[in-house]
Amino acid sequence: MAPWELRWDTLDLDALERTESIFALSNGHIGMRGTLEEGEPRGLPGTYLNGFYERHPLPYAEAGYGYPEDGQTVVNVTDGKIIRLLVQDEPLDMRYGRAIEHHRVLDFRSGTLRRDTVWESPTGRRVRVRSERLVSFTQRAVAAIHYEVEPLDGDIQLVLQSDLLANEPVESATKDPRVGSALDAPLVAEHGEGDGLHAVLVHQTRRSKLRVAAGMYHSFEAGDGMACEMHVEDDLARLSAAIDVPSGSRLAVTKLIGYGWSARRSVPALRAQVHAALAGARQTGWQGLLDEQRAYLDEFWANADVEIEGDAELQQAVRFGLFHVLQAGARGESRAIPAKGLTGPGYDGHSFWDSETFVLPVLTYTMPESARDALRWRHGTLDKARERAQALGLEGATFPWRSIDGAECSAYWPAGTGAFHVSADVADAVARYLAATDDEDFEREHAVEILVETARLWRSLGHHDVHGGFRIDGVTGPDEYTAVVDNNVYTNLMAQRNLREAAAACERQPSVAARLGVTDEETAAWQHAASKMVVPYDEMLGVHPQSERFTEHARWDFDATPQENYPLLLHYPYFDLYRKQVVKQADLVMAMYTRGDAFTPEQKGRNVDYYEPLTVRDSSLSACVQAVLAAEVGYLDLAYDYFAEAALTDLHDLHANVRNGLHIASLAGAWLVAVAGFGGMRDHDRALAFAPRLPSALTRLAFRLSYRGSRFAVEIDQSGASYTLLDGPSLTVRHHGEPVELTKGAAERRAIEELTPREAPGQPKGREPHRRTPKF
Repeated sequence: MAPWELRWDTLDLDALERTESIFALSNGHIGMRGTLEEGEPRGLPGTYLNGFYERHPLPYAEAGYGYPEDGQTVVNVTDGKIIRLLVQDEPLDMRYGRAIEHHRVLDFRSGTLRRDTVWESPTGRRVRVRSERLVSFTQRAVAAIHYEVEPLDGDIQLVLQSDLLANEPVESATKDPRVGSALDAPLVAEHGEGDGLHAVLVHQTRRSKLRVAAGMYHSFEAGDGMACEMHVEDDLARLSAAIDVPSGSRLAVTKLIGYGWSARRSVPALRAQVHAALAGARQTGWQGLLDEQRAYLDEFWANADVEIEGDAELQQAVRFGLFHVLQAGARGESRAIPAKGLTGPGYDGHSFWDSETFVLPVLTYTMPESARDALRWRHGTLDKARERAQALGLEGATFPWRSIDGAECSAYWPAGTGAFHVSADVADAVARYLAATDDEDFEREHAVEILVETARLWRSLGHHDVHGGFRIDGVTGPDEYTAVVDNNVYTNLMAQRNLREAAAACERQPSVAARLGVTDEETAAWQHAASKMVVPYDEMLGVHPQSERFTEHARWDFDATPQENYPLLLHYPYFDLYRKQVVKQADLVMAMYTRGDAFTPEQKGRNVDYYEPLTVRDSSLSACVQAVLAAEVGYLDLAYDYFAEAALTDLHDLHANVRNGLHIASLAGAWLVAVAGFGGMRDHDRALAFAPRLPSALTRLAFRLSYRGSRFAVEIDQSGASYTLLDGPSLTVRHHGEPVELTKGAAERRAIEELTPREAPGQPKGREPHRRTPKF
């Protein structure tokens, strides 16, 4: 347990799939799972390029109008991580011989994965292998590995084999919809070349016709007498190097790996792109790449770090989460942020609403340029969103439930097409980014069009009923166990904000609005629909049903549900889930976070009490939201339990599926708990407010935020909170409703009033969060 690294000691072959996800490296463009350099043993090999996928037909037992025809699956592209080692004639294979020492370290400050292994071969020869790898944040097309071998028992002959390998076999034999499809040899060879220490392979997918080039270059530190040979075939380029290494010496190699892909560019053009990427990396050198990586991360942590005192394991986990959120979104550059990042094939590599609702708030307030790039991807897919809306008989733009290139590829209508809230989630992320940055260029070039087209969707999808209310019927909210309902509160409130933000943006940018054909009558209609939005409320129970008549449904029989039957979606028919009061993930509770301005404090308390015993958290998206609202209504220790669940989802493999990749939204959600939960940050009405309170286990919480060109720090303890402007223009925030003026260099401290203790509600039988005991 260390604050700035994740260390795995000893060898556990049964845990390979977990460690491959946890030790994955990425820059948002290239992703490499943390497989061992030898290539075997392995759990689930994977090297991914953001946006690179293969198409496949979506099977339907009975097709229907408007069903998506093609699915999309992320492709495991050419693997450049492989460096095999033969000691004399014995291959280093961790399944044989003996691992006397074995350590792997993911370093959050250097941005590298290090390994140190002492291996004894079956015949007793011992060597020490040290390696360090990175995926460059500064040179987005480049990854690199530095690999050293030291003999420990006198002179020895070593043979090193460094590969580019395409079409690695990947097995998947499960019907779990969270698991990615297994593609059989998706890459077709188009070109291969090798000369000396350099090689390039070019392939194309069969159906999507995307083309990928991968290249490698090597530089050696070795004595005289090394013999090298390059071998190239369709799916393999291999450099073999043999040398006698005397006692007290070592063999070292730096392997540079470059990638490029395109839907349009030719084989020669992609080959040239990879050559150029490798040339740039060669000029920088291994140490230069390390230095650039460290400098990039130094700046990130200066803007994004969260400090926790009172629980060392949570401190480590939150930084682990932030590091992977950075890796998922840093250099995507107008590509989506997949639900698993680039750490595994789970969900087929698709992006969901997770990105806008959970990940982009982190980036908006710490790395706003990365949030902007992710939103530019949504803008770049507007034509597909318009086509989808048109296919459904609607106006405006319908953003997809799940996708890689912007086209809908969910084969399950109720939880796919029915989840129209995704369009409002995108609009909400746009509005949040604008409020936090005042980025007028982005507003003119991208934001207004997104807000206008999504507002048009809601005016088309909803209608004014005979009572004058504006209804949105036949939709699915965040809770996928309650599908195709009328007036889902989350959807309606998010649509309401969408309509108002679109009208406000058109008022700020009249020339853009005119270009988009927006009239005064249209914006007036948006405002009228927003003012008349139906928000169901159960007067008898004093709570909001998450959708119309939800509180009238029979409750799920939690007492009769065995623990092994969770998640419910894998063990019960959807029709039964849909007609019962059982909540997969925070829905109405989610609305109270994103649209907290639409609820009174008393309503929030009653709603939390009502939905807590119904929510089974079969989604990793739930714990962080429940933590935020538990903290707001005063259940600080319950919020602390959920904080740990969100932060440790992958490190403790709480959903037993980390082999398929990390839960990036849950990792981002840990930041949300720290900042929006215990920090109490809300960003309603284009202003920042804080209502901080800490659970009894934590003695101090500190974080930093960027807002409208300023950077400031918030530090919270049990009795008060301090706000310090670090740089940029002065600004005003609110502390428990009181305005606080921030000027550079002056820490503004405010007291925190004690809460009246309340007894927290229970959860469904067996679905209680683990009671958190701080670990030091």
